[in-house]
Order: sequence, then structure tokens, then C-alpha cells
Amino acid sequence: QVQLVETGGGLVQAGGSLRLSCAASGRLASINVMGWYRRVPGKQREFVATITMVAGSTNYGDSVKGRFTISRDNAKNTVYLQMNSLKPEDTAVYYCYAQADFSDYWGQGTQVTVSS
Repeated sequence: QVQLVETGGGLVQAGGSLRLSCAASGRLASINVMGWYRRVPGKQREFVATITMVAGSTNYGDSVKGRFTISRDNAKNTVYLQMNSLKPEDTAVYYCYAQADFSDYWGQGTQVTVSS
């Protein structure tokens, strides 16, 4: 009932920046929280950030605090992840998710690669 599409991934040098976008469509009124997870193949999924759609309250994983910023534009049904001071260990597939009234939804992911 909710579809999520991530864009903005790519290749960047260590110390550089990228901005990811997640556009939501479908039953938008049911979405309460949106955010980001990341995963390296063969390893567990890691929490990155969340934002509430009404109040805009944010939470961050310890590994990205002070470097990443999550924001949202409710008029565009879009959530952003501004990533600064990128490190090689940030290399992963970044997945957008949405917490709705009765279900969670996931995007297909966008690859972020940070070179040293």
C-alpha cells in the first residue's frame, strides 16, 4: 500500500558529502515515521536515522551522529538524508523505510560507496 524509492547514492571520496532522497507514494496518510537503515552484504542491518512525520522529531544511530542529518518535506512526501564527512565504513546499501499504521515498508535501496 506504500511504495518507497531511494535516489542519490553514488561514489564519493572520504570526507565528501551525499544527499539521499526517499519519495513515498500510495496510502500516505497512514505513514507515521520514516527513516533509513543500511546494510553491508553478509552483515546485519544497521539503524541510521528516523524522523516523525508530524512533529519532525529525529533519532540517529551512534555511528552517524554529528555527521548525518535527516529531514522531511511533507508537501513532497519525501525524506532526505544529508551525509557529510563520509568515511569508507559508511559504504553500504541504504534503505528507506516507512512505519505505517499497520505495516512497515521498505525501498529497494541505493548504493553508497566511499573511497579512501
